[in-house]
Amino acid sequence: MTAGESWGYPQAVGSGGGSVVRRILLGSQLRRLREAHGITREAAGYSIRASESKISRMELGRVSFKARDVEDLLTLYGVTDDAERGSLLSLAREANVAGWWHSYSDVLPGWFQTYVGLEAAASLIGVYEVQFVHGLLQTEAYAHAVVAHGMKGASPAEIDRRVALRMERQKLLVSERAPRLHVVLDEAALRRPYGSSEVMRGQLDHLVEVSERPDVRLQVVPFSQGGHAGESGSFTMLSFPESDLSDIVYLEQLTSALYVDKPEEVGQYRRVMRQLQEEAPDPVGTRDLLHGLRQLL
Repeated sequence: MTAGESWGYPQAVGSGGGSVVRRILLGSQLRRLREAHGITREAAGYSIRASESKISRMELGRVSFKARDVEDLLTLYGVTDDAERGSLLSLAREANVAGWWHSYSDVLPGWFQTYVGLEAAASLIGVYEVQFVHGLLQTEAYAHAVVAHGMKGASPAEIDRRVALRMERQKLLVSERAPRLHVVLDEAALRRPYGSSEVMRGQLDHLVEVSERPDVRLQVVPFSQGGHAGESGSFTMLSFPESDLSDIVYLEQLTSALYVDKPEEVGQYRRVMRQLQEEAPDPVGTRDLLHGLRQLL
């Protein structure tokens, strides 16, 4: 059983890819080669006139790759086969291709750029959200209210840019490589108003509509459930079609983010996601709940 199947539906098949994913894949391969030859990060850094910390960032896929550095590392690691070298150097070139989100770098924090790249390459996205509707499911009016509230004092132009970025991310859901999306919302996220009653009604209507898509599974944990498995807070799980890339849990903080990929830790979040799915009404029951909340506005 794959990670995706354990969440409640089969793993989507897609081309995946994306420069962020390629950086991570290349970095992990370079790390395995280095460790297989018993070479320290310090020695590897010395061979490319760089620090140990740069080797660490390269192996984590957090920096771009220079072809010369990759060539020198492959030589150090004893990779002499032309086909193998060519494959890894091609991966390095692809890893340096800028994603569409780089055009929003003026309003996009560096630590969030990594997430947007991973999101764009995922074949399965699982979300638990308690504060507000997840960005991939927000209407433009609701997104504007959320961004404006979170960025008091920001100029209208900056707010509009951030909203535009969020709307651009949503195009993923209607693309040829659209991932499976499973979102579990706490009822608090829907009770907390952002914008006017009209904005909230529009957001609830949008959730009902989106929840009927075959590749989207939306569930809401009602207050009547009482305590539930999501007590640790919001998180996002990402699965990828590449077999070499493990599932990643994304935890957003105020000024940075954590990317959890240790199997035992990811497994704990996967269990919580399954529990939330079991505790919440199914998508049909969730739509009934959404209609009920709309009538209160």
